Amino acid sequence: MEVQLESTIICPECGHKAKEEMPTTACQFFYECENCKTLLKPKEGDCCVYCSYGTVACPPIQENKSCC
Repeated sequence: MEVQLESTIICPECGHKAKEEMPTTACQFFYECENCKTLLKPKEGDCCVYCSYGTVACPPIQENKSCC
């Protein structure tokens, strides 16, 4: 399976959706919603905001590797 590098982050506060390109060399721990300015952080047990709020998990998780 080919690793997907785009994920849509969905804000849990306002429901805003934003398509983003995921980094491949680092985890993204924080993400500010473009609409309501809420600062998103990973949920407990998740490695990054893409694993918590994205439609696609981050590249290392997609490859069954340890993230960060």
